Amino acid sequence: MTHRLPAAESLTVEFKSDRKRLPDHELVEAIVCLANAEGGELWLGVEDDGTPSGLHAEHHLLAGLAGMVAARTSPSLNVQVEPVECNGVPVARIAVPRATTVVATAGGVYLRRRLKYDGKPECVPMLPHERESRMSSLGLTDVSAQPVTGATLADLDPLERERLRQAVQQYGGDRVLLELDDEALDGALGLTTRQRDGNRVPTLTGLLLVGRETALRERVPTHEFAFQVLAQQAVRFNEFRRFPLLKALDWLETNFRPYNPEDEIQVGLFRVPVPMVDMAAYREAVANALIHRDYHRVAAVHVRLEDDALVISNPGGLVEGVTLANLLVTEPRPRNRTLADAMKRIGVVERSGRGVDTIFRGMLKFGRPAPDYARTDAHSVVVRLPTGAADLDFRRLVVEEERRRSAELPIDSLIALTAIRELKRVMADELAVRIQRDASSAKHTLEALTEAGLVEAHGSTRGRSYTLSVAVYRAAGDKAGYTRQAGFTPIQHEQMVLNYVRQHGQIRRADVMDLCRLSADQAKKLLARLRDEDRLTQHGSRRSSFYTIGSKA
Repeated sequence: MTHRLPAAESLTVEFKSDRKRLPDHELVEAIVCLANAEGGELWLGVEDDGTPSGLHAEHHLLAGLAGMVAARTSPSLNVQVEPVECNGVPVARIAVPRATTVVATAGGVYLRRRLKYDGKPECVPMLPHERESRMSSLGLTDVSAQPVTGATLADLDPLERERLRQAVQQYGGDRVLLELDDEALDGALGLTTRQRDGNRVPTLTGLLLVGRETALRERVPTHEFAFQVLAQQAVRFNEFRRFPLLKALDWLETNFRPYNPEDEIQVGLFRVPVPMVDMAAYREAVANALIHRDYHRVAAVHVRLEDDALVISNPGGLVEGVTLANLLVTEPRPRNRTLADAMKRIGVVERSGRGVDTIFRGMLKFGRPAPDYARTDAHSVVVRLPTGAADLDFRRLVVEEERRRSAELPIDSLIALTAIRELKRVMADELAVRIQRDASSAKHTLEALTEAGLVEAHGSTRGRSYTLSVAVYRAAGDKAGYTRQAGFTPIQHEQMVLNYVRQHGQIRRADVMDLCRLSADQAKKLLARLRDEDRLTQHGSRRSSFYTIGSKA
């Protein structure tokens, strides 16, 4: 495989001049720097401005370079070295993998790569708390289970412990916790840990859940959250707090409710509330931000209500193995496992660890767009919940179907109905991207909705597409909408093709696919049928073939 020289340095690209023979320790440090970030490639023999200047004579033989890097890194890094010729000049491309742990040089130097304010990359020392943060993001350590330096049992607040017990009752948590005394409760939830001398001391989880506010300010200075309301760029509310988490959740919900107006719709004999933001989705998103944030970073969790969306952000990017492309289907990988487990047992967050489903459900069941995580990066997770008007007909449809089933619609079904409502017509491979599963799973979801009478299928197996059913359009008072989207009968397809040929003189298979919204196989069969009936005449063969009007048209 031929690799092209990148135009400039970036977070994942480093250029190193080799005119004076780059010292081995500098080369190793640059490689460690890349590995402790996102990995990437180091181009040896290239100037900082991207000009190839060539390899030093001692580096013309690259065979031992990978072994040297492995011997001088801890744990050993396995890089791939290959010669590349750029404008007739020999250089070397060194592919550096993203490290699955924190890597140092054999001399104990820890470095990481970052972008400066001007967007240019640089290598900087990796400080102890940054190494801890990195290990936590990789799932190798759990900072929430560790004792907090200097903390004592006196830093735990009896009132907050009582709030915890009330939360177990309020949220339907693990009722076994209500039967435990303070010491047993602390042990069960990981609020304290025993030292070698037998004394109990608070963990980070303990201080965050039941710690005194003064202790949190002193012992956990990174813990902070804010609630902000912006109306056309004017600040209507802007408060920062450092409460323990259960009190924080109560405070954030209390302050948000006045800004969350609610309508109602009549479904049968019942009135169904339609809030601007679903409170279950709100609680889950806020709790996730507080639980899964990186407590090594000095930054606040922000809950911000803007003109058209609720935006919730927390410091610390997605943990290793979680991406925007698998958010809905990946196994739970909490950054702070002990804290997350405690909140699950209390009942604050989804017990199965699938809280993201709750957030998606809270948006989609009202006919609103799905949560938007597009602004998430390596340093923060940002979720945007649009607050536009709900689709009341869609909400009524979901309520009626869930009452018929006596169960909630699966999240994949909600995503499918939303996609069809938005795109009008969907195929299985298109839905697969949205539900983050394979096409077979997407087809199963669509066929289940077809059996339920919510969706109708059109076409053969290969080119099968789906629209909302006539019953759905009729319930919404849009009968014409169904006729437009359901497409045309085979006879109508034939007339459309013949009219096209009369108007344009000829037609190709691609034209038929576009005109009738058919698959390649369906278009081929339609043309063959019209040809066999002498209503079209075929010219040429295979891909070059086209059709003109026949003798019996």
